[in-house]
Amino acid sequence: MTYAALSNGIMMPRLGYGVYQVTKEECERCVMDALKVGYRHIDTAQSYFNEEEVGNAIEKSGVPRGEIFLTTKVWIEFYGYEQTKKSVMGSMRKLKTNYIDLVLLHQPFADYYGAWRAMEDLYAEGAVRAIGVSNFVPDRLVDLCSFSRIKPMVNQVETHPHNQQIEAQKWMKKYGVQIEAWAPFGEGRGGLFEDPIIAKIGKKYGKTNAQVILRWELQRGIIVIPKSTHIERMKENIDVFDFELTSEDMAVMETLDKGQSSFFSHSDPAMVEWFAKMVEARRNNSGNDSAKKNW
Repeated sequence: MTYAALSNGIMMPRLGYGVYQVTKEECERCVMDALKVGYRHIDTAQSYFNEEEVGNAIEKSGVPRGEIFLTTKVWIEFYGYEQTKKSVMGSMRKLKTNYIDLVLLHQPFADYYGAWRAMEDLYAEGAVRAIGVSNFVPDRLVDLCSFSRIKPMVNQVETHPHNQQIEAQKWMKKYGVQIEAWAPFGEGRGGLFEDPIIAKIGKKYGKTNAQVILRWELQRGIIVIPKSTHIERMKENIDVFDFELTSEDMAVMETLDKGQSSFFSHSDPAMVEWFAKMVEARRNNSGNDSAKKNW
């Protein structure tokens, strides 16, 4: 495993295991499998509804807590100073830990400034070792960096061969923000797992398309959190430190960039409306109200 030094000196594993869309029923087993095969970086979120299962797995794994880099994310409903602080402490209880290595603001909407002030204080208090954001497009990232006591240390964004985030990464580097990829495979959309250009590169090294993609991202200085529910795939995804792509390989990979999201744009006003309506619907949902009492 290799590590990236965040702006505050904290060392973050450059390859981790993400649990987005891993069900509550499978999550505990999957995280234990990931830790068993060597992962030491686990990424979850409040909105994944599996923090408790992640905490159970870490507790049962036998791996010392100090060896694990644990990330979670604050969801929009809990933005605002007091709500954010309360929700992070709730996440800490669910994760069965007395500190969290990295906490991110999950979306660039609503009162993210109030939420960020809470994150700054949690960091100062030592409850959180590093703080950052997710899905912040360059203008919002520069805004937050420019008007905060503490700059975000990480920005987790959609990054894969079809959406390479070249310009966004330049802005992150300028402000000392580490780029991290969610959906490092683009969830296979657009045929990335079968792409003949990537397969040709992989054939030279005896590697799969998935392994080439992860290696390409790592060589670009990107932290990656691939997800799989199958232990053999977990092993495959972490087996990317025994080869290196040439500059020619990297140049070929650059040609795959479509320069747009494979999912949706966080700059699209219609999507901002969609997020706002979703949050409002959840607030009005009695089941969600009950869930909030657990924070």
